[in-house]
Amino acid sequence: MAKKFHQINQYIQASEVRVIGADEKQIGVMSRDEAIFKARQLKMDLVMVAEKAKPPVVRIIDFSKFKYQQTQKLKESKKKDKAKDQKEIRITPFIAQGDFDTRIKRVRKFLEGGHRVKLTVKFTGRQITRKEFGFELVKRAADKLTDVGTQQTEPKLQGKLLWIILAPLVKKVETKPNEKK
Repeated sequence: MAKKFHQINQYIQASEVRVIGADEKQIGVMSRDEAIFKARQLKMDLVMVAEKAKPPVVRIIDFSKFKYQQTQKLKESKKKDKAKDQKEIRITPFIAQGDFDTRIKRVRKFLEGGHRVKLTVKFTGRQITRKEFGFELVKRAADKLTDVGTQQTEPKLQGKLLWIILAPLVKKVETKPNEKK
């Protein structure tokens, strides 16, 4: 990730700026020098927050606090990112029963952990001529996992890969009725 550089104090190039105070209330439009003077009186920094606005918006704030808030927002947005929530398990259409059970246990563990799972059947060589075995295998896996997950997509065949996405069940919070004492 590239670091974002902020214009602060004397490095702000605009001659006129809209100033937001430390209490997050708008102070008004003034010259850059006046804004820097106000910030220094409060022993804080003047930080550019909206460079493309007319006039540019600056904020009076402690710069280290501002950087901390920016990193917290970035961490929060990464938490909400669902791409990392998906796991993938690969199997072949002619898998032994013991291996199949082991993979199903692993899928179950991922679903219980709140992750989505992409179950992929990979056909190698002439196995692609017997697609029905792959479809039957995916259906059997989805049926075994109905207690912890739901089938989010229909089985899709793309080239030599047949895949399905399973999503965890949404757990309802049980509420206890008020007991009389």
